[in-house]
Order: sequence, then C-alpha cells, then structure tokens
Amino acid sequence: MGKTIIRVPATSANLGPGIDSIGAALHLYLTVIIEEKTEEWRVNHALGTDIPRDEHNLMVQTALKIKPDLQPHQLTVMSDIPVSRGLGSSTSAVIAGIKIANELGDLNLTIPEQLNWAVKLGGELDNVAPALMGQAAVATVDGDQANAIKLPLPDLRVLVFIPGQTLLAQKSREALPKKVSLKTAVHASSVANVLVAALMTKDWDLASQMIERDEFHEQARSQLVPELNQIRDAAHDLGITGTYLSGAGPTVVTFGTSAQLTLLRAKLADADLPGSLRILELDQDGATVLTDA
Repeated sequence: MGKTIIRVPATSANLGPGIDSIGAALHLYLTVIIEEKTEEWRVNHALGTDIPRDEHNLMVQTALKIKPDLQPHQLTVMSDIPVSRGLGSSTSAVIAGIKIANELGDLNLTIPEQLNWAVKLGGELDNVAPALMGQAAVATVDGDQANAIKLPLPDLRVLVFIPGQTLLAQKSREALPKKVSLKTAVHASSVANVLVAALMTKDWDLASQMIERDEFHEQARSQLVPELNQIRDAAHDLGITGTYLSGAGPTVVTFGTSAQLTLLRAKLADADLPGSLRILELDQDGATVLTDA
C-alpha cells in the first residue's frame, strides 16, 4: 500500500477589516502522512506532550465525526505552524482530519462540502476557507451552510512577527467592545467591501490601505499587542502599507515585496521586539493531497 500525504497551510484570519470573514493562506504547513492500517490509531509526532498520539488527537476526532467507522491507521505528523499564535494551528488539524476522512472513507467530498464540515465542526470561517482554497478567501456562514470565494493576492510576501508568548483567547475576546454604533458598523463594513473589490480588481495599492482601516477589533486588541502599532509605524516610515493583527493575535502580519520586507525586518531588529520575525511566501493552492501508489 502506498502512502497518502496531506499538507495544510497556516492561515492568517481577520485580514484587515474582514473580521471572521476574510483570511489568507501562508507558506507554513501541517503535513500528515497516512501510513499502514493498524488495530488502533497511532499518531507519531514531535509536537509536545499536550498533543495526543491516539484516537483523541484532534485530526482523528475530526475524521471520526465525519466517518465513524474508519479503519484505524498510523499517522506521521510534522508541523512548522506555531501553536496559539493566531496562525490557524488548530484549523490546520481540523482540515487535515476532514481530508483523512475523505481519503480513507472514499467520500469524494467537494471543497464546498469540506468547508461546510469544517464550520459544522467548529472551525473558524476565516481560517478554514483559505486553508482549503489557498491565497485569500472571503466567506460567510448561515447555520451550517458556508459560502466562500477565493480572492487573488498579488505576488508579494509577508513579514510575520510571532511573539514568544501566547495571547489567551479569553483575554483577547474580553478586550472586544460589546457593542458598536450603527454608524461605525456601516463604515467598517464599507471598508471591508472595498478591500474585497480592490483584491478582485487587483488594485493592491487600494487594498493595502483598506487592510489597515479595521474598526471592529484591532483598536481594542492593540492594547494587548503593542507591537502592532510599532510595526505599522516602522513600515510606514519605509513607505509600506498592509500591516494588520492576525486573527485574535498576537501575531502581526505585513504585506510587501521581498526587498521591502527585508528592510523592515532589519529596522525592527533594532527595536528588540519580544519574538521572531519571518518573511514568508503566500500559499497558492490550499490543502493538498498526494497519493504515492
């Protein structure tokens, strides 16, 4: 029997004003190799003691919710997606689980069907859509029915600032305003609309400006992630726009060319930020499955 290799990209959610709706796929990956059949599920990894190595693993749990009678297999897992940093580490496991069920159960699920399963199983919409589709995606959901459209991104890269410490999800949620005025909501939504239109028409200059005009969550969460404004100010000094808070934080993402981001990384190195700075490519294809027969 051949091996099946599943690769799922990291994702950056809340792309600018697209809170819970727009995300992008990045060139960091969770890779799962489906190996031989076994009596019980075995998940081999070097990702720490907190991640189960049996049927309690999130990937296996996800697969079994879709197809409860799956034959157990040995899985080998590798990941370079930081955990709990706003880059979709748990989403990648959910998507991998859906792909496992699809392959081992011969389900032939379409991408829209996989998207609906991901949302039904608790995946964050602005993470699961780009993880499945690649590049950027804008999505919405009504109950268990999700709809998503792939958005083209320019031939750019991203500088990702990944803090050394996690940001507790509860603390991040508590920072959000409980209400916003109708005037603010209408204006903030219009910014998101223009962002989508700019991406669809490949007007990156306009899109990069819209990315920085969120009114839903960044202002409140910037108190928890002071590096956001530091990085944005440093980028503006170099004429770079397109910096935003990834997901609920604490990771901060900036779009730019390789040359621009190399300069920005050097500038930020002098600021001695408490974390790592990485220049990444954008993922083009989303989650992929390769079978070595």
